[in-house]
Amino acid sequence: MTEQERPDQGRPEGEEPPAQDHLPPTGAIDPDSDDDTGEVPVVPAAAIPPPPPPDEPSAVDEKPRRRRRWPVLAAVAAVLGTLYVVGWWLTGERMPASATIAGVEVGGRSPEAARQALQEELAPRGDRAITLRHGSKTFRIDPETAGLALDLDESVAQAGGRRTWDPRAILGLVVGDRELDPVLDVQDDKLASAVKTVAEGVDRPVVEALITFPDAKPTARRPKDGLVVTQDDAAQAIQDAYLAEEAEPVEVPTEKAEPAVDAEALATALKEVARPAVSAPVTIKVGSRRIELPVTAYAPALTVEVPSEGAGRSMEPVIDAKKLARPLTDSTTGIGRKAVDATVDIRGGRPVVIAGKKGVGLQPKEMAEKLVPVLTKSGDARSVTVEAKVVDPAFTTADAKKLGIKEKVSEFTTQFPYAEYRNTNQSRAAQLIDGVIVKPGETFSFNDTVGERTEANGFVVGTIINGGVFREELGGGVSQVVTTTYNAAFFAGLQDVEHHPHAFWIDRYPVGREATVAWGSLDLKFKNTTKHGILIKASVQKATPASAGRMNVQMWGTKTWEIRAGQSAKRNFRAPGTQYDPTNRCVPQSPIQGFDIDIYRTFLRDGKQVKRETVTANYQAADRVICGERPRGD
Repeated sequence: MTEQERPDQGRPEGEEPPAQDHLPPTGAIDPDSDDDTGEVPVVPAAAIPPPPPPDEPSAVDEKPRRRRRWPVLAAVAAVLGTLYVVGWWLTGERMPASATIAGVEVGGRSPEAARQALQEELAPRGDRAITLRHGSKTFRIDPETAGLALDLDESVAQAGGRRTWDPRAILGLVVGDRELDPVLDVQDDKLASAVKTVAEGVDRPVVEALITFPDAKPTARRPKDGLVVTQDDAAQAIQDAYLAEEAEPVEVPTEKAEPAVDAEALATALKEVARPAVSAPVTIKVGSRRIELPVTAYAPALTVEVPSEGAGRSMEPVIDAKKLARPLTDSTTGIGRKAVDATVDIRGGRPVVIAGKKGVGLQPKEMAEKLVPVLTKSGDARSVTVEAKVVDPAFTTADAKKLGIKEKVSEFTTQFPYAEYRNTNQSRAAQLIDGVIVKPGETFSFNDTVGERTEANGFVVGTIINGGVFREELGGGVSQVVTTTYNAAFFAGLQDVEHHPHAFWIDRYPVGREATVAWGSLDLKFKNTTKHGILIKASVQKATPASAGRMNVQMWGTKTWEIRAGQSAKRNFRAPGTQYDPTNRCVPQSPIQGFDIDIYRTFLRDGKQVKRETVTANYQAADRVICGERPRGD
């Protein structure tokens, strides 16, 4: 401590210092002083305690401040809480400011008023069909059929028409814009069905590369991209278009489907697999015998195709054992005797099982497995070693008995005018379908059964309908067989998989219940959905210049249904025009009016209706066709 800081500086040595607690602070007024001299006593400044720093309130001041702060905070909290509760209450009493649902203004209205506004504005839209478009195709979706409906209450509730503690919803009562979609009640199964209908009209299957061997020579089918509807996207697009302000057509969402192998892989397969496969016979070693199996024996059963698993693979040879069975058991190999399949025939007006017979020869399945690896080899390696064994028929007597074919379940007959080509072509087609057995769950195909209508297949040139006019082509008149078969299947209660009415109605056929075929494009298909086999019997009574011919088809099995047919009135009549045809294939024709008609098929069991189907036939108008050039000025 310095001299200036010593408290006893200037006091005589030995003098006691005054008591500190009796000395007033320097420079301060002592309120207890008895001095009446008029002079103000001064307390020394060093005795004055320093004031507390401004950011460190003294304990004496802190408590009053806290007591003053809490009432303020409590008041603010009470106001905010009150506003929050009021906001919660208002969320159920009025819609948020500037809110719209499906373009309908509902902001600031009561929930009930919002419901009424939505009902008035959206009800007409709810009945409006939804249009989807893909290229030149248009699809109209009925909302009710597609399982779509407006959920009015939930639309209003989710837009802010119900009470909520969500502060964003409370704030939205006074500020902000809200554009909301309506809430829909969607029946997923119905919507999926509507999308599937669209997909059936748009989907284009992938064409995989394939090599077949007609006339024992490789013929390649080039791969092509497919197209598929993305069904989840389509379902969403339909929902988005439902109740939209503008009824704009919706593009069907699709994606490309690529083949498993490309053209380069196909070219490689042709060079490395297909051509070597039919380059020479295959030697079959049976005991001490050596037999050459000619290419023509196995080529019809051979294909080079893409394996079923995965993608981006090479093509592989495949031999169909069933198609190989016939050449292996006939005189081609000279080994053993051919097995005979069991069948069912009509004898004395009732079905009879004709027993099958075993044969001796090469096993088709074994031969198919052994042939494949040697098809690309040459020389001695192009041979297989097998044993001749007992060969069971592909269709045994037991198989035939299990079919339960015991009665005639339907029959249909049509008449046709005389033309020699009709007699020939109908008789040949009837011969090819007569005796065919359609097992439970199987689908009958007219084209697969009859084959292409060629001279080699026994058909001659006749009149057909092509492009809405009559033309001279091979197989003319076969539609009479197709129509008769279709009606027999119709009244047997078999499932209609595919049938195509003629472009215009020919009055010798039942209106709306007739069918035609075209090789490679139009087919007649029906599925046996009963628990019993169906035997088809077909016959032709040929026409003469003096009498009409008769085409008859019967279906034999076990009767499951009683079928009744009905039809609507004709509608949407279309007037014919006139065409001139200068080609040498021209066939003159009279005009025929076009129209639409519905055909009903009612299924009954024990006299009670079980179900009813409706199909619509759309007939074009058939123009008058005049053979020759159009007159000038006409």
